[in-house]
Amino acid sequence: MLSNNTNIVRGKLKYTTQNEYNINRFGKLLNNLGVDYKIELQGKVYGITCSKVLIQEVIYEKKSILLCESAKQIDLKNNENVLKAFVRGCFLGGGSCNNPHHQYHFEIRVNEQEIAQFVLEVLQAFGIHSKILSGKTGSSVYLKDAEEISKTIALMGASKAVLNFEEIRVVRDTRNNVNRLVNCETANLNKIINASVEQIKQIESLKKKGKFDKLPESLKEIANVRQAHPEASLVELGQMLTPPIGKSGVNHRLKKICEIAEEIRN
Repeated sequence: MLSNNTNIVRGKLKYTTQNEYNINRFGKLLNNLGVDYKIELQGKVYGITCSKVLIQEVIYEKKSILLCESAKQIDLKNNENVLKAFVRGCFLGGGSCNNPHHQYHFEIRVNEQEIAQFVLEVLQAFGIHSKILSGKTGSSVYLKDAEEISKTIALMGASKAVLNFEEIRVVRDTRNNVNRLVNCETANLNKIINASVEQIKQIESLKKKGKFDKLPESLKEIANVRQAHPEASLVELGQMLTPPIGKSGVNHRLKKICEIAEEIRN
C-alpha cells in the first residue's frame, strides 16, 4: 500500500503492477482482512481496486497513504518478524532488483519521502546500509553494493534467490578480478617493452658513435644482456648478471647508460 504503485482514486485504493504474482498476493492479503476487491487487466498491467483498508498502522491524507506515528517503532527485539514482513511488502509493492549479471541495483519505490526514510531506518536496524533518491514521482530506497543486496534479499526470506544471486556474484567477481589482473599484467608488460626499446636505442647509439667500448665493464655487461633479452624485466635482467644484482642496481646502470648517450648526443 505504501509503494508508488498504489494511489487513491475516487476515494478508493488502486494498486497496479505488471507482475501477476504480486497482484494475486495482494488479493490474498485483502482476503485475510475481509476486504472486497476487483482485479482488472489493461494490456500488460494488472490493477486491483478496493475501498480504503482500515488498519491501525495506516492513515490517509488526501491522496497520500502514510504510516501513523505509533507504527514507526523500530524494535527488533519484539517486532523483528513484523519489520521483515514490512520490508518484504514494500519490495513486493514497488521494488525491483537488477539481473546481477549486468549490474548490482536493488530499489524500493514509495510515494512519500518519510516512508523512504522509515524503510532506510528499518534496513539500518538490520545492519543494511542503503540510500534515498527523491524525485517528482516519489522516493526510492536503493542499494548498489552486492553484499548489502544479498543481505536484504535474505532478510525478506527469499533463500533461493539469495543462492542464485551469490552464485552469479561469485562468477562475476572472479571474472572481474581475472580481467583486472590481466589488464595490470598487460600494462606492466607494455611499460617494460617501451622502456626496453628506449634503452636498446640508446645502447645502439653509443655503439654507432664508438663510445660503447669506453663504458665501464658493469655498464657494458648490463647493456649486452638488455640487447639479448629485450622482453625481460629489471629483476630478470639482474639475475642474468655475474654476480646477480637487484632491481634497483639494474635500473641505476641502465639509467646511467641512457644519461651518457644523451650527453654525447647533445
